[in-house]
Amino acid sequence: MRRPSARPSHSPPSPPARIAPTAPPFNAPAARRLRTALGMAPEHVAHGMRVSYGHPHITPDHVMAWERGAAAPSNSELTALAGVLWCSPAELIGRPRTLREHRIARCLAPEDVARAVGHDVQAYLRMEETDTWRGTDRQSAALADLLGLGLPDFVTVTGRDTKLGDLLRSAATTRWQAYVRPVGRLVPLDRRFLEEALQGLHEDYQGHMAATLSWGGGSGDAGGAGQDFLDRIVEHFWTKLQDDTGPESG
Repeated sequence: MRRPSARPSHSPPSPPARIAPTAPPFNAPAARRLRTALGMAPEHVAHGMRVSYGHPHITPDHVMAWERGAAAPSNSELTALAGVLWCSPAELIGRPRTLREHRIARCLAPEDVARAVGHDVQAYLRMEETDTWRGTDRQSAALADLLGLGLPDFVTVTGRDTKLGDLLRSAATTRWQAYVRPVGRLVPLDRRFLEEALQGLHEDYQGHMAATLSWGGGSGDAGGAGQDFLDRIVEHFWTKLQDDTGPESG
């Protein structure tokens, strides 16, 4: 009888790889400007990150690559770099786009956000990893207050951008009146402002189409111009709302 092998014939399956968090958008010109204002060379920045913030691998080449935009620091490197440059991480970040980026810009740990909104920290981290916010109205309000989110950013980080874009494209190309209520469920604003914004989008889209056709470009050119407008429909929507709700409106 053969003795059983001490090793299994097949290696056990490896655990699923954990997706590394994406780095926030790095503002390379700001990093260079802040370093220059402090009279520091890249060598000084690298030395500070190694000695004071526990990043022994950082060299002047890293710093210069970040400032050229050829690379970007990780989340922990960004925090350390901000410390060396005597600024907040928010000053080194381009416009935050995700829940994680907004948290980092506010110098908050995941535990801080989870505690403030009433979520388990692991559940909150899963939301960051999947860019999917799940919370009650109260939790959503606490999140917006903690991270200083304006309405456009709130809609983005809570994962409503895609659905909002679909509704706005339909409103612009068909009967906009039918989409006031569905849009209102995603964007909690006074109905009057939503009606004015949706009507404006509809008129702008139809105007683009009519103008392009009148130039003799044909239906192909008209379709291209219309598609370009629809591709940026969410941006146009927020601009309309800003105009309608600005200090000089009504």
